[in-house]
Amino acid sequence: MYGKTISYAIQGIDAQQITVEADIKGGLFKFSIVGLPSNSVKESRDRVSAAIKNSGYRFPTHNYTVNLAPADIKKEGVALDLPTALALISASNQMKSSILERYALIGELSLDGNLRPIRGVLPIAVSVWKDKLDGLILPYENAKEAAIIDGLNVYPVTCLNEAVNFMENKIEIQPFKVDKKKIFSQLNKSALDMFDVKGQFHVKRALEVAAAGGHNVLMIGPPGSGKTMLARRIPTILSELTLEESLETTKIHSVAGLIISKKGVVTSRPFRSPHHTISDVALIGGGSYPKPGEVSLSHNGVLFLDELPEFKKSVLEVLRQPLEDEIVTISRATQSLEFPAKFMMVASMNPCPCGYYGSNIEGHSCLCTISNIQRYRSKISGPLLDRIDIHVEVPAVKYEELSALPTGEKSEDIRKRVNESRNIQLKRFEKEKIFSNSQMNPKLIRKYCELDSESKDLLRMAMDKMGLSARAYDRILKVSRTIADLEINEKIKASHISEAVQYRSLDRKFWE
Repeated sequence: MYGKTISYAIQGIDAQQITVEADIKGGLFKFSIVGLPSNSVKESRDRVSAAIKNSGYRFPTHNYTVNLAPADIKKEGVALDLPTALALISASNQMKSSILERYALIGELSLDGNLRPIRGVLPIAVSVWKDKLDGLILPYENAKEAAIIDGLNVYPVTCLNEAVNFMENKIEIQPFKVDKKKIFSQLNKSALDMFDVKGQFHVKRALEVAAAGGHNVLMIGPPGSGKTMLARRIPTILSELTLEESLETTKIHSVAGLIISKKGVVTSRPFRSPHHTISDVALIGGGSYPKPGEVSLSHNGVLFLDELPEFKKSVLEVLRQPLEDEIVTISRATQSLEFPAKFMMVASMNPCPCGYYGSNIEGHSCLCTISNIQRYRSKISGPLLDRIDIHVEVPAVKYEELSALPTGEKSEDIRKRVNESRNIQLKRFEKEKIFSNSQMNPKLIRKYCELDSESKDLLRMAMDKMGLSARAYDRILKVSRTIADLEINEKIKASHISEAVQYRSLDRKFWE
């Protein structure tokens, strides 16, 4: 006796259609699952058998085999519980349905037959829609996430019995609908605002330039100067998260199991701040069944590395490739997966181990030796530092500024200028397949960053005196282009070069 259902398994941030076949034959009791199942899939034997019995169905006491095809793809997770149970019930002639192979089934079964939510629902929903199946049957808690996809019929069920009765047309379930306008009206809403930050006007200016051009930032200052507070507000001044970016980001977070069921989608740019004890696998992604790491969870948002020198050197070095390529490739013996990693890196650090080197805070004088300071700062490699476009000092805020009423701009006002600058860049690069100044390659830098004689002389003098690298030269031109765009100026002027050089002025001080 034979039964078949359709399901899906996550591969990276996409979903692969899986055919679940059940075959029952005579002989001693034996339950085999074949087709490269992971341990969690193998353990489904006990969950499925208990769920079938406790739902009032007869569990076959014969030799039966469940095949997960295609057999050369690894299957991981618990989403295959529900389709496996229905395939066995169908194979044992306890269910008669002519529509079983027209619907996709996903869901984890509890021992009493109830369904539990799973992760990775949005990528599965997209694949079901592309494969033009009649609908997706899934746990009720996952319905809102899947229903975001237009044109897909989503049928939420609460237990195994309900799924069987729906397949036999004994009950009618209306496709689940969500108010997309209400959900996406919450895009880019945040309780944080740059207006809350007192003082630090030059730092806010540097962050505005960074947001406008997609540049990476390093903030250096003593403890309590507001580095983390400023970093957390950067997503509020970035250009608005588009619907396409929201769905793309949601897919990554869904695979990682980070989607909040009440919302169903990610409605604001991600802000990820991993602890400095993080491993390189947790940062980049990986594992025996590869999962996205922090750099991919920061996709379309901000990755904040607080206390940058405290991170392991091996962890920092693996950042170099995703910073350049905006993608992470994880290769295993049987497969190679890619995770998107287009993020803005924001890092902060103290000027020395104690944090008070060069500080004007009364009562806090630096006690570090020169060798200790050099050892502390040398934890960040030159190549990684060169990939950070903007370096900015964050001094301690004086009492007069802290006690005064806020006088800065709101995030909304800063974002308007950022949007104008981004629109200029989108129009400029519409044929180049890039979206911001930070993505320009040397050829595009030569094309769009032409300098007049005054600007060339100024940049030459800065390069000679500060001993900047060739990559730093490119970074200065990119940042200058962004500053000019913020002023809606087609040509780069000496004043733009001068400001951009200030954001590299830490190079010489940092390494000497």
